Amino acid sequence: MKKRDDYFDNVRFFLVFLVVFGHLLRPYVYDSPLIYAFYMMIYSFHMPAFIFISGFFAKGIMRPGYLKKVAGKLLIPLVFFQIVYSIFYFWIEHEEALSVSLLIPEWSLWFLISLFFWHVLLLATVKWAKPLPALVISIGAGLLIGLVTESSTVLSIGRTFVFFPFFLAGYYIKKEWFQPLFRLSVRIPLMLFAAMLFVFFFFNIHIQIEWLFGSTSYTTLEAEPLTGMIFRILVYMINLVMIAFFLSIVTKKTFFFTSWGRNTLYVYLLHGFFVQSSRRVDTLELPPSMLVLFMTAVVLTLALSSPLTAALFRPFLEQKRPGFLTKKEKKT
Repeated sequence: MKKRDDYFDNVRFFLVFLVVFGHLLRPYVYDSPLIYAFYMMIYSFHMPAFIFISGFFAKGIMRPGYLKKVAGKLLIPLVFFQIVYSIFYFWIEHEEALSVSLLIPEWSLWFLISLFFWHVLLLATVKWAKPLPALVISIGAGLLIGLVTESSTVLSIGRTFVFFPFFLAGYYIKKEWFQPLFRLSVRIPLMLFAAMLFVFFFFNIHIQIEWLFGSTSYTTLEAEPLTGMIFRILVYMINLVMIAFFLSIVTKKTFFFTSWGRNTLYVYLLHGFFVQSSRRVDTLELPPSMLVLFMTAVVLTLALSSPLTAALFRPFLEQKRPGFLTKKEKKT
């Protein structure tokens, strides 16, 4: 059991690293085919995989009080960081007036509100539908939401429906179903697919990256409804294979940072202050190298997922006392 827990902690740690790395790459995505290809590869699976794993760990959805606990864990930090980020943007953008909106999540905060809605949808789904029809309906909703031309960023409605199939699939999957991914006969084809996809992105930098965001209507992407749905189905297929590829290459070994994979929410919420600040630095004549961006992502991920960071920010994210105070109470 410990090995399996270590594996999933590693999965979460590497996924949140890719979140940070992808955000650091974003300003330079069109500077070179190499950066574009890396960026597209990351976005082809990192959030769908995160959502898939979140669904896998939502198997207690039917327990009394589970949804209430989830609401407190997600919505309180959402409101808190929505206000903090609004003040932060007011400061760095030198805006004339402070504006706080609780309906449109700031930047990466969409994940918190969507994660709450995924739990709500999951509770309704498992009560009223069997797995296969539920998955088909969720995919259909993900395709149809692209027809909505109004802003789908309100309460993150667009991404909620587009990515819900991955959350639902994660809930239905069983632990033993991961085992085939570690066979060489499965890993090699997945690696070949990932390699071919990277080469494809390298030589086709004209593809709109917004197709992978799940928050944009087909009209905005300049696609006809039927074409848009076909493209989204294709993206779903790529997402699925790339999730399998990623899960197949993550190690089960234990590292010093393995247990830090449980602190991914701290990284996700806090790294934005650095990333958004760095995007407004215009003193560099040339963009940073891939190595510099990679190492920056490593340092940020390690620092923000460390036990110290978790202890300091636990009161804001989990409404619990700081870790060092808790330990002190246990000794007395």
